[in-house]
Formats: sequence, C-alpha cells, structure tokens
Amino acid sequence: MRGQIKQGSLTRANPLDAGQDVRSSITVIIPAKESVLIPTGLVINVPEGYVGLLWSRSGLSVKHRLEVGAGCIDSGYNGEVLVHLYNHGCYDYTVEAGDKIAQLLTLPVSLDSYEQVDEFGESLRGSDGFGSSGY
Repeated sequence: MRGQIKQGSLTRANPLDAGQDVRSSITVIIPAKESVLIPTGLVINVPEGYVGLLWSRSGLSVKHRLEVGAGCIDSGYNGEVLVHLYNHGCYDYTVEAGDKIAQLLTLPVSLDSYEQVDEFGESLRGSDGFGSSGY
C-alpha cells in the first residue's frame, strides 16, 4: 500500500509514529468556541481499500483545547485536504501558516456492504448501549 501526494507534504517526527503531520497553509484566527475550515495545500490519493483519518494532535488538544472534526478522506477523493479545527477554549487561537494542525492516519477498511435481516442472533452484550459495560 502506498498513497500518492500531488501537492503539499506529510511528515513524521519519528519513523514509528502512526500519524503523519498535516500543516496549515494559511494564518488564521480560530475564535473561542468556534471552528474554522483550514486549507492545507495537501492533495493526496488514499489507496483503494484504505481510509485517511484526520485526528487531533495531542499537544493542541491538551494545551489549547483544539480538536479536529469531520476527518474522513475516502479513497478516490483527490481534492485538497481541509482540516475542520474547533476551538473548545475560552480564548482565540492563532494558527500560523506552516503550523502542525492535525495528524493523518491511513487505515485499511472493509468495503463490504451490510445485509438487511429480520433478526440478529444472540450476543453476549445484546442491545445494551452506552455505559452498559461500566465506567
């Protein structure tokens, strides 16, 4: 599996890092409690059978309360990668051009379809939902 980059770049701080750094191509202020769609200048081709997932960077999340949203890049999409960055903090945050704003993970996916059924078989968990297995 090898993806292709047409424009922009991806970097890893360490060779064994799962995520590759995605950088902002512009300087922009993200107001407190608001979000901004940030261009990256990155154009990639995710291989068939894989998905590119944009994830928050731990430092930005913990130190500045910045989180990535809407980050699924399907195989076949070949436009610019944009990062939806939300500022959960109480203060405006300035992203400078070239700043690392997200990380890209490329994972294999099943392209199987779901089958319509009338009933499910028994399972250990059943229909117990959120919180049912403890805290």
